[in-house]
Amino acid sequence: MSGDRPAILFGAFDRHNFGDLLLAHVVAHGMTGRALHYGGLAQRDLSGCGGHKVQALARLAARLGDTPVDIVHVGGEILTCSAWEAAVMLLPATEAPAVVARLDAGPAARAAWAREQLGLRDLAPYLLPDGLFANVVNVSYHAVGGIDLDRLDPAMRAEVVAKLRAATRVGVRDRHTHAMLESAGVSCHLEPDPVVMVAELFAPRIDRHARRGEPAGVMAAFPHGYLAVQCSADFGDDATLAALARQLEQLAREADLGIVLFRAGAAPWHDDLDVYRRLATRMGGVHVAMFGSLDPWDICALVAQSRGFAGSSLHGGIVAGAWALPRMGLLRPGQSLAASKQAAFGDTWGTAGAPAAVPVDALASGMAQAMAVEPAQRQALAREMVQACRAGFAAQW
Repeated sequence: MSGDRPAILFGAFDRHNFGDLLLAHVVAHGMTGRALHYGGLAQRDLSGCGGHKVQALARLAARLGDTPVDIVHVGGEILTCSAWEAAVMLLPATEAPAVVARLDAGPAARAAWAREQLGLRDLAPYLLPDGLFANVVNVSYHAVGGIDLDRLDPAMRAEVVAKLRAATRVGVRDRHTHAMLESAGVSCHLEPDPVVMVAELFAPRIDRHARRGEPAGVMAAFPHGYLAVQCSADFGDDATLAALARQLEQLAREADLGIVLFRAGAAPWHDDLDVYRRLATRMGGVHVAMFGSLDPWDICALVAQSRGFAGSSLHGGIVAGAWALPRMGLLRPGQSLAASKQAAFGDTWGTAGAPAAVPVDALASGMAQAMAVEPAQRQALAREMVQACRAGFAAQW
């Protein structure tokens, strides 16, 4: 790609999700010196919580006119994000439940509403919509994911494949997605998620966050250390929360640590404070704290200073891995390993001798296994992923 042209970083960092916000920062760092624009499906200013000022892609295209541009998809599980899902996740959290209740049972009504909300007819809108920009030179996809690609509606899957075939370069972050795309005739490369670089690139910034505000308060409150724990709203039924509480209590007792609950996403269909409150009330014999900050650098500091991470967030685990800490993914109730982003990523890039993800009722044993791995082994894996990511950056830029 030419450094003389502006580049548009395009991704799902137009809503609050920990991983998507970090992806934009890491990829932007890799393109230092380029004139960059941040594009999403909606006009949003997330700079107040550590993100970017994001311009709606259609508005950005109109402003740039005939200017030659490169489009860089910054990563994430964007290949399988439907227009309906994207539109709901861009709603204010207070509005989303009513919209979902009204439209969730009617596919045609959902599709019509999503088209109106986004102003697009695309079924997979986080892949560059057709015809928006007048003069696109290169279209690249950096370490994207799509493990549910084979389970998509045929029309959406065909759109995804057609867009990727038309791209200049496609990088994917796991073998499962790679195999499906290659079988569909899409030439693509394997490369780690860019967030594996977060410690390498941003450790001083994250250390500053660790020494102040809420992260510093957590460290002071847990002198023996803590486990950074996250779970999405999918874990909110009573039976799952009861099982998770038992597992966390066992871990806390056996490892002599506290539990700090944090959100890795505040957009609709991400993490729910009420679920965390209900979980905390079930752990009466353990020191538990709720971490309120949604700033991604505060969250990185929380994870980096912990004794390990457990949760359903892929990027929570990747950040822990960047600091060579024990980590354990959580499968959603009823979710198989084959449908887990964490399992797919771990199968591709390694897990330092422990499972990548386990069901809730196996969390204590899985996390104990992760903690038993020699630190040198975890450090070697962190270095290997950074090197592989650097190679992917070099190939693209």
